Parts: sequence; C-alpha cells; structure tokens
Amino acid sequence: MTLKKRSAIWHPFTQHALQGEMTKILRGDGAYLYTADGRRIIDAISSWWVVTHGHCQPHIVSAIQEQAGKLNQIIFAGYTHDPAEEVAALLLKLGPPGLDHVFFSDSGSTSVEVALKMAIGYWNNIGEPRTRVVVMQHSYHGDTIGAMSVGARGVFNEAYGPLLFDVTAIPFPAESREQATLDALASACRNESPAAFIVEPLILGAGGMLMYPAWVLRQMKRICEASRVLFIADEVMTGWGRTGTLFACEQANITPDIACYSKGLTGGALPLAVTLCRADIFDAHYSKDRTRTFFHSSSYTANPVACAAAKANLDLWQDQESRRRVAAVATMQAHAIEPFRADPRFANVRRTGTITALDLKTSDPGYLANIGPKLQAFFERRNLLLRPLGNTIYVMPPYCVTAVDLDQIYAGVRDAADALA
Repeated sequence: MTLKKRSAIWHPFTQHALQGEMTKILRGDGAYLYTADGRRIIDAISSWWVVTHGHCQPHIVSAIQEQAGKLNQIIFAGYTHDPAEEVAALLLKLGPPGLDHVFFSDSGSTSVEVALKMAIGYWNNIGEPRTRVVVMQHSYHGDTIGAMSVGARGVFNEAYGPLLFDVTAIPFPAESREQATLDALASACRNESPAAFIVEPLILGAGGMLMYPAWVLRQMKRICEASRVLFIADEVMTGWGRTGTLFACEQANITPDIACYSKGLTGGALPLAVTLCRADIFDAHYSKDRTRTFFHSSSYTANPVACAAAKANLDLWQDQESRRRVAAVATMQAHAIEPFRADPRFANVRRTGTITALDLKTSDPGYLANIGPKLQAFFERRNLLLRPLGNTIYVMPPYCVTAVDLDQIYAGVRDAADALA
C-alpha cells in the first residue's frame, strides 16, 4: 500500500488524518480567491473574518509597499514611528469616546491577554487586588492560555485544563431569558468582587454565531459600572462593520473600559492587534516605581509595515463610502437570509448587520457534528469558502461582495441541505 506523503506544515484547527489535500491559493482579488487548478472561489467568510474591503485592496497594498521600503521593523520599547502614532490617533478618533490609550500587539488572542493583564494590573496597582474574571457561556476569546481561560470550556481547550485559571460564567442571554443573564452578572459582580467582565458584544463568534440584542449589552455595562467591575469588550471579530456599525458597542451607546480590536484592523492584509483603555487604567501603571511597569511585549509590537496597512484601512473607514457599503451588504444579507426562515430544514435563522447564520437540523448538533466536514467539502466543490461551525452555517463576506455572489452562496447552502440533510 502506498502511503500518502505528509506535508511538513501543521495547519490550524485541522485534523490531518481526515483532511484531504489542501487547496492551494495563488492570489486574491476583492471577494475572490484563485486556486492553482484554475478555479475562482467566493470568500464567503472573509478568510476567517479578517478581510473587510476585499483581498489586495489597492490603497492598503500601496501603503504596505511604500512603508516596506522605508522602515520595516524597530523595537517599540523606547522608540516609536509615524505609522503607529497615526494609527493610535485615528483609533481614538473613530473608537468609542472615553478611551485614551492604545497598546499594540499581534493577534486577537494577544489583545485579550493584554486586556486581562491591564485589568488585573490596575486593581493590584491601586492597592485593591482583584483577580476574578466573569465570562459568558459559549464565549471564545482566543487560543493563548489567558484567552482560553476566559473562553467556554469544551473541545477547544479540554486537553489544556490544568493550565487554565478558574472563572465565573454567566449564561448566554438567549431570547426570553435575558433577565437571567443580567441577574447572574449582577450577583457575580456584587458577591465576588471580580476584576473584570469580558464579553463579545452582540455576537458570540466561534461559540456558534449566537446573537443577542444591544439593550442587553447596555444593561451589562451598567451592572459592571455599579459594582466598579471593569468591562472588557472583545471586538476582535465584531469590529470593523461586521454588526452594521463600525464597532458593536456603538449600538448599545456604551464605551467599554478596555476594548480589543484585531482581524479587520489592517483590512485583513497583515497581523496586528490593539487594546484600548481608559486613562485611569494607564495611570495606575504610571509611576517612578519600575515594578509597576506594564510587563507585556512581543518582538513585533507595532510593526511599521502592519501599522501602515492599518493606517490605510482606517483612511478607508473615514470615507463615508465604506459605511454605505456596510449598510448595503447588511441589506442584501437581510434579503438573502429571509427565505430560510420558512425552510423546515433549518433552525434559528438569524442576522446581525452583515453576518447571517442558520443551523442545519441534524441528529448530532454542535461543533463536532458529523455533518460539518461534509458541508465544508460540499461547499469546496461549489467553489465557496464556507467553514461551518459544526451544523451552524454562517456567511460573513467582505464588503465588496455582490448580490450575484450572495445568490451563489445561498444557492450553495440550499443545495447542501438537499444533498446532505
């Protein structure tokens, strides 16, 4: 028997014993990816939620090329550069009012690690040590140790349980059960004196694209304020127009104490993340006592080329055309998903902003549902980049997607149900 030759590459979230040959992508353009075997694939999930304006957006590409020829890397301890300064200023201008400082990192997970360390460091430095963190059921905040600790315990992190710290979890605010969530948060804040509450605003991503209304987010912020608990908004996925506004917190008219942004920060061109915070959190670390330094860094903190990409992306967001495009995609998504509400093969058909999701009915639901890999393979054959979360199919396209593209995507979803349900 001839054994299949293994690649040297270990791919993320991939069971290689079950995965077929990887699809090689040669180039991207707008909402499309082009394969080595001559196919054009519609990127219906923005390549893991990062691509906003489209692949190889000319303004962003040009900024990367220009910066790469001037300064491509510099230690960010004791030094600074224009792209980082410009990005920080624009983030504070475009973000929720009342956030005053920007800390750069490299990914969504690390932006969450930074947020947790900021929160715990704040309480320690003001002489009121608190270490407990409150989280939401089904949440996901990344794959580093702290981020896993504040995420839902399950298949993602079961093997690493001994490494994780304990947290207090409140239930997801399912429809008609929102008050139970608010009561649980109030109880945890009142009785456990936690350092912080961390939440994905409006949509829980990897936990199943679970959606809840803005009024619940607003009430959760008020509860935290009443108990002096720091409110951390993980907008790594929900930011950059995904929920219909630039940031999800806008819809609840709240400003988090700490906010995490990544993914679409560079338009999907390069890895970069930021954690924004209030002035008093920075001030708690500001001291002539060197032991109160915020001890966090990475070698590529605020990489100049990545920052140049982010600056170009933020330029685009200051153009009202980008906001109009988000509104247009949200409207197209609303129309496209509507017929599925009457389709008995699907349940919990839902939409927030430019994101839609629906659950294909199956006897084994959940992230490891057997139907998941079959759905993904079916979509691959239809030249659609869709990566279901088990039996949950979601569509989160770049904002350059067309109505024709969406018709093709949802036709694929219907045909998958016909073929596999």
